[in-house]
Amino acid sequence: MHFRKQLIAAAISSLCVSGAWATNGYAPHGVGQKSQGMGGVGVAYSQDALAGGVNPAGMVHVGNRIDLGVNLFRPQRESTAIGGPTFDGNDKELFLIPEFGYNRMLDANSSFGVSVFGTGGMNTDYSVGPYSGFGMTDPTGVDLMQLFIVPTYAIKLNENHSVGIGLNLAAQAFSAKGIAGFGGFGVGSIDPANLSYNGHDISYGAGLRIGWQGKVSDMVTLGATYQTRTYMSEFDDYRGLFAEQGDFDIPENFAICIAVAATPKLNIAFDVMRINYSKVNAIGNLNNFFAGAAQLGADNGAGFGWEDQTIYKLGFDYAYSQNLTLRAGFNHADNPIPSSQTTFNVLAPGVVEDHLTLGATWTLDSGNELTFSYMHAFENTVNGDMSMTGAYNLKMHQDAIGVAYSWKM
Repeated sequence: MHFRKQLIAAAISSLCVSGAWATNGYAPHGVGQKSQGMGGVGVAYSQDALAGGVNPAGMVHVGNRIDLGVNLFRPQRESTAIGGPTFDGNDKELFLIPEFGYNRMLDANSSFGVSVFGTGGMNTDYSVGPYSGFGMTDPTGVDLMQLFIVPTYAIKLNENHSVGIGLNLAAQAFSAKGIAGFGGFGVGSIDPANLSYNGHDISYGAGLRIGWQGKVSDMVTLGATYQTRTYMSEFDDYRGLFAEQGDFDIPENFAICIAVAATPKLNIAFDVMRINYSKVNAIGNLNNFFAGAAQLGADNGAGFGWEDQTIYKLGFDYAYSQNLTLRAGFNHADNPIPSSQTTFNVLAPGVVEDHLTLGATWTLDSGNELTFSYMHAFENTVNGDMSMTGAYNLKMHQDAIGVAYSWKM
């Protein structure tokens, strides 16, 4: 059974996302290379067959195509004990993250497609244990990987409006090391044997995504999308860590967007997205287990204390020539980790807020496309508040470059 779990975890990693794709909380800033080059926009402006991971209604507008891409992602994470040493969590710092999309027009007004991508992840790897002050000196870290396979169906209601639905089929893998000491520290754990050092455990689940796009004038298109909570099977090997005996669902999110064809060559899009991290106990429960809270792994056990996150995405593309399209974007979201919750988030310091993106597509003579993207997440620091469990300062910045090749069919 252990070998089977390791094999499945390797498959998730190779097909989807390494455990480091953490830009908006632990979600990617965009899905697909074109979206990523425009700050992550896409709810009302669909450009490739990864669009089903954002708004399935847009798949009926992208035509027959296959998109295959990969990102090289480099997060830099650091934790400093207040009044103590600084710990580097970058023993592993380069991650390859593939993506794949397919779309087929069933007729002039409907389409079937599938989008495969990583919707979230987090990785830390400290060779020197950051919890030495709590008696834990072993190498420490976590690895979370999430894979989404989203079959979609989209249909045009009329010339200007489309709707779509996607089935979110999800798999995730998780491992933790170096935190076994929390099983006997503070309020402890309901199951110390299933808290740390159990390798990768696997979880499966499903949810839905629905969406709408509507062209309300010659220049303006609106979009809206909603992704339900994705209910996952439990991480049994970490039932002593996550609240509700290893339950780690993927939170719901929803978004609206306006896209404007400002000129025949210039498009501008603006998305607003909300991710409800706090609705998942393992993520949102406050981590006050030093002060009489429920044990780790209990129904209302300590979590990571993440708050809900509202994300603002602004993107531009410009048709520089018949073959070359240029892109740029900006993405902002307040970090979801409050200063009172930094101690446990040494394991998951997803604190970056501001992202600058660039991108370009070169259209070949065959009509196929070569797309590039770049993202820089500016360094951000959250200083801990020791009144609860904020005994560390967290710091992170990130860079990512991506490339995709697209076949028009």
